[in-house]
Amino acid sequence: MKLGVFTVLYQDLPFEQMLDKVVEMGVEAVELGTGTYPGTKHCNPDELLEDASKLKNFQQAIDKRGLTISGLSFHSNPLHPNKEYAKQSHEAWRKTVLLAERLEIPVVNGFSGCPGDYQGAKNPNWVTCSWPPEYLEILDWQWNEVVIPYWKEEAAFAESHGINKIAFEMHPGFVVYNPDTLLKLREHAGESIGANFDPSHLVWQGIDPVEAIKKLGRENAIYHFHAKDTYLDEGNIKVNGVLDTKHYSEILDRSWTFRSVGYGQNEKKWRDIISALRAVGYDDVISIEHEDMLASVDEGLGKAISLLHKILFKEQVGEMWWA
Repeated sequence: MKLGVFTVLYQDLPFEQMLDKVVEMGVEAVELGTGTYPGTKHCNPDELLEDASKLKNFQQAIDKRGLTISGLSFHSNPLHPNKEYAKQSHEAWRKTVLLAERLEIPVVNGFSGCPGDYQGAKNPNWVTCSWPPEYLEILDWQWNEVVIPYWKEEAAFAESHGINKIAFEMHPGFVVYNPDTLLKLREHAGESIGANFDPSHLVWQGIDPVEAIKKLGRENAIYHFHAKDTYLDEGNIKVNGVLDTKHYSEILDRSWTFRSVGYGQNEKKWRDIISALRAVGYDDVISIEHEDMLASVDEGLGKAISLLHKILFKEQVGEMWWA
């Protein structure tokens, strides 16, 4: 396994300065944002696709530091009912695929997106319950009229450009938010659909990441991994449950909060997560995503790197000599 980082945490640094910093901190791979939520500060598909010399210099800057690219990350909503925003998202997605092809990176990370509740809607509608019955009608329309047709076509587009791993982060607010919905889309759109497995969004939903890894791993559906943690405030959960729309800054009042690795779940849980990944055959990059309100970027990333360095498996499994 390799240790990586989603570089948007250092978007204020120039590209090569950012690379020097993460190498010095002990990182071996980078995950690069290509639009729209994470921006394009370190990896602008428009510039790199249009200028061969820029693309070459970009690749050389990464190679000479001994780094690899774990994935290009397009984070947006191409299913958005706002037609202009959906178009921008769609174009960002397709340019990310074309850039991944040029860079010979087989994995593109992203979100499944979420439509509105009818053709003329203004905003997405994330359905979380099956009653009253109109919610199931919305869900049926979303999946059969929008989600499945779009991603079937886009999976074919990606495969035609050599990209056979579309890794969706299972994120509430989008139609793919847990293993069940990921596998539903995979069933309809093909095996290029898989997970950018991020435990932080599963933990607060009450999902055990180890069991989810086993479930998806048996389907060979884990294509990338985010190391991000979540702290559960049991006192607030006992009063208000886990659905929480308070701003992330209201830490003392929220039911859950994103934390650096080891500050939400304990080290034993992270050892179990890493072991489960190896058990299902995932032996690739563990990409740290930092979104901790209680730690600076440098300190939060540094502590995550320190813990993960201790628990990652670096060598290939040997023969079972004892049995």
